[in-house]
Amino acid sequence: MKIGISSYSLNQALQSGEMDILDVIQWASDNGADHLEVVPIGFSLNDQLIDAIHEKAETVGIEISHYLVGANFIQDSEKEVEAEIQRVKEQVDIAHKLGVKMMRHDVASRPLEETSIIQFEKDLLTLVKACQEIADYAAQFDIITSVENHGYYVQASDRIQRLIHEVNRENFKTTVDIGNFLCVDEDPVSAVQKNIPYASIIHFKDFYLRPASENPGDGFFRTTAGNYLRGSIFGQGDINVREIIRIIKNSNYDGYISLEFEGMEECKLGTKVGLENMRRLLKKEN
Repeated sequence: MKIGISSYSLNQALQSGEMDILDVIQWASDNGADHLEVVPIGFSLNDQLIDAIHEKAETVGIEISHYLVGANFIQDSEKEVEAEIQRVKEQVDIAHKLGVKMMRHDVASRPLEETSIIQFEKDLLTLVKACQEIADYAAQFDIITSVENHGYYVQASDRIQRLIHEVNRENFKTTVDIGNFLCVDEDPVSAVQKNIPYASIIHFKDFYLRPASENPGDGFFRTTAGNYLRGSIFGQGDINVREIIRIIKNSNYDGYISLEFEGMEECKLGTKVGLENMRRLLKKEN
């Protein structure tokens, strides 16, 4: 397995202007990452920057592994859905220019009160057709597209599997974020066990979890059931990451693992400690 980070882990520094994406590549290499995921938040990609990313990654000896973008195929008209599909196809072109073979795109977002399984089933055909069209387009570049378990609506493991099976494309899989299942109050251990066979890449993340009856104050956000979550340094939160690592190591998965730090700590510190914990725990747990 190859251990790396998502550029989103250093989003605080990107947003403040302390770092740019080339600095992130250098930082990742300096801290022993094998690969880097590119998430274009805090910067925009053009041909000039893509060339600079290639040059920097080659110079420091790190692989650019994955490209992640937002998308929402729940629109007010078919014309708007087609426009969104076309926009994501253009992002596939960017992924190809980056030289990656994996790309995650979101599929749907709705207000929390509209995220029932009944609504999901009503929307499913629209989502399936969009994902099929994009996966088929990406296939010409040998790119695997994927859906990540986040955004509340398409987040539970069963909904992810339902979408993957309905899309029915060999190059459409899931970016498995081990922490995000908690946002819909699903046990991360059992959810990872269920979805690891469909993983194209894995995100390591950790959360502090508090019950709905114990409001812990600023920095926490609510799950669908009203519980409280806050991002933590990986290995220091409440997720049973050791058991999840055992599940991953006992599966047939042998791909990329990326740290996605979302805590309140200074981002370079949080990412560095989390990356060190990833290495230690992956080496230790059997």
